[in-house]
Amino acid sequence: MKRVITYGTYDLLHYGHIELLRRAREMGDYLIVALSSDEFNKIKNKKSYYSYEQRKMMLESIRYVDLVIPENDWGQKTKDVDRYEIDTFVMGHDWEGEFDFLKEQCEVVYLNRTEGISTTQIKEELYGKEK
Repeated sequence: MKRVITYGTYDLLHYGHIELLRRAREMGDYLIVALSSDEFNKIKNKKSYYSYEQRKMMLESIRYVDLVIPENDWGQKTKDVDRYEIDTFVMGHDWEGEFDFLKEQCEVVYLNRTEGISTTQIKEELYGKEK
């Protein structure tokens, strides 16, 4: 079984998220999503509209996602790749090069984001500058 992992906040879930998850799942047989906890988002100075539990429930309802785990700190990725026997680590292309250190453990793939949609864009269009 080929295992794939990706990370994110997945707030204001939109079709760009779904497309990323679909493409990640196509790279293997089992997709794990490490979802940023509310506490970790505070460390990253990110504010989510939905709580961790609400975001987790939404992700778990997506057919491409097999398991949702909490992401609690920046250093967790190396441990997760070992713990879950990951074959492929996937992130959006805006993170290009940031996780190349994982190439010693698994394949690292940066997928192009879906054009014309992002959570930042949604917030800006709804509220003006991102809050």
